[in-house]
Parts: sequence; C-alpha cells; structure tokens
Amino acid sequence: MNPSITVTVNGETSTYQIEPRRLLSDFLRQDLGLTGTHVGCEHGVCGACTVIVDGRSVRSCLMFAVQTDGAAVETVEGLASSLDDLHPVQQAFWEHHGLQCGFCTPGVVMTAVELLRKQPDATRDDIRHAISGNLCRCTGYETIIDAIESAAATLRAAGTE
Repeated sequence: MNPSITVTVNGETSTYQIEPRRLLSDFLRQDLGLTGTHVGCEHGVCGACTVIVDGRSVRSCLMFAVQTDGAAVETVEGLASSLDDLHPVQQAFWEHHGLQCGFCTPGVVMTAVELLRKQPDATRDDIRHAISGNLCRCTGYETIIDAIESAAATLRAAGTE
C-alpha cells in the first residue's frame, strides 16, 4: 500500500495516497490537474517546473511528492484569485510583455515571487541572479527583468509580499 501524505496545495489541505517514487511535478500536473507547473528538462536545469514549498522555490521535477507531507505547496495557479485579480508579478508580466511562448513563465513567476517576498528591494542585478536558473529561449530576459522590477515597485507601494 502506498503511503499517505497530507499536504496543503494553494491553501487547500488534503490527504492523498502517493506512490513513493511519484515526482512532485507529476503529482501536481496529473493527480491535481495543476498544469501550470511545466515540465521541460526533467533534470532540474530549465526551471520550468519551479514551485514554492514552505516558502522556498524548488524544482518539482527533482522532488518526490511524499517529501511534501505536512508542507505548503504554492503553484502559479494559486497566485491569482481570478483572471481579473492577478498577483502583481503576473500582472507585471502581462503589462511588460515578460513572456512570449509562455513555457518558462510559470517557473520564472514563482522564482520572482519568492525573491520579492525575501528581498522586496531587489535590484536588477538581484533579479538577474535570481532568475539565472530559469531558461527562456524567447524573450532575451530584459522584459522579464522589467516585469519583476515593476512588480517589486507595486508590492512595495502596496506594502504586501
């Protein structure tokens, strides 16, 4: 019999029976239907599968789902309350054209959310360093950096994360 885990995903706590070898990325995408977590390289190199676990960004393709027992997991789907009320990072990506094909976007957004929670006054160099582990083949990164910088200003002005 597979072990059970109790995990909070995007604010909702539930218990699941999980095969011990099931990757967190597969659990999120296939079991929970949270397909915003993209799977690219499956080696932890591209960053497309980045989610936040207990406040830290992680590569979900390198983590087993059973490792999240008792943890809080945040995915890109959990950031916005609706399409009309995007998280400031998501809104800034929209406004600053911080995406093209969109494949890397959820991972970059989650990386940016963690950065701005920990370092609300992040500089362009801080942003570059934070997203250096996220591969984007379309944008050239400048619009991504512009978007994150704008989101930082919005969050500081609002006094939130």
